[in-house]
Amino acid sequence: MHKRKINYNIATFRITAFVMFMLLFSSNVKAQKPVKPNVIAYYTGQNTVIDSFPIEKISHLIYSFGHLKGDSLNIQSAKDSALISKMISLKKRNPDLKVMIAMGGWSACKDCSEVFSRADGRKTFAKTTKEILDFFHADGIDIDWEYPAVVGFPGHRYTIDDKHNFTLLIKELRRKLGKKAEISFAAGGTKNCIDSCFEWDKVMPLVNRVNVMSYDLVSGYATQSGHHTPLYGTAQQSLSGDYAVQALIGLGVPAQKIALGAAFYARIFENTTDANQGLYQPTKFLRGVSFKDFTKQFSTENGYTYYWDETAKAPYYYNPQTRYLATFDDPKSISLKTKYVIDQKLNGIMFWELTDDAYTNGLLDVIDKTIKEL
Repeated sequence: MHKRKINYNIATFRITAFVMFMLLFSSNVKAQKPVKPNVIAYYTGQNTVIDSFPIEKISHLIYSFGHLKGDSLNIQSAKDSALISKMISLKKRNPDLKVMIAMGGWSACKDCSEVFSRADGRKTFAKTTKEILDFFHADGIDIDWEYPAVVGFPGHRYTIDDKHNFTLLIKELRRKLGKKAEISFAAGGTKNCIDSCFEWDKVMPLVNRVNVMSYDLVSGYATQSGHHTPLYGTAQQSLSGDYAVQALIGLGVPAQKIALGAAFYARIFENTTDANQGLYQPTKFLRGVSFKDFTKQFSTENGYTYYWDETAKAPYYYNPQTRYLATFDDPKSISLKTKYVIDQKLNGIMFWELTDDAYTNGLLDVIDKTIKEL
């Protein structure tokens, strides 16, 4: 009797230990399961064509742009309102889709420094933001102030106080919008912006993510050509997507709140010398070209040759006759950026902008395929 009781206890212990092991194993498997990265698309196009894109492959769709009117967030026209309503209706196709409204843009934040320097300005903006989000049933706000505390669009005011006032703006937005609303903001991928624009330790706990504009790193004002959206830096060009991500992580920004930027367009520069296949030469910016037009624009018949920079993980075209350098993202670099986002456990990949993509076999399809393969 005593022996049977001992055997029973041993069996019970083994069963309990096995169950505990399986629970622990199951918990570890769940913990190690990779989180699917967000796919964040800005959009400035027409409401008549937006449903032609593969919306099912996007997690966040951002209307671009609302602007300041006085101290209030303002949607400029009935046409823009119709576009936002159309974006919201796309949730029928993609129930997980988040629709956000972006405020600002490169040339459209002239009054941001002054308005957001005042408590009443911040409160009015937050109040009207909530009213607009509630009216459209949108999910959040994306602040594209380019840039707090450092020079941005020529002639726009900026002061050192912008840095703290941006924090106060985000605090007011979070207070007014509540915990469920999504709040994000765009940040330049340059050293100047990363170092000087934001109080990272105070802002990041209040937002869902920062959208890093790791494109236009060779700007329209540049006097030397280079890659405008490389994944990695080179000996001649330190700025890159990886540079921005690692700099932010070094400043304490959580990786899971960083969205890496990609460009769905090329920038064409005209060089003054014909050397090094166009890279790192005296130059001036000419224009942009949408990805959907690459095949037509950058053909061999038009004099262009394709190159791949293995260090930067970036493609480019060069035309020695015209001395035109085209720098861009393509399927190869987009796939590598998406893999980088997954490997670094970032919040997601963001791109400017959906209008530049092809309806089918576009760069969004490459992002989706890469995520599914990994």
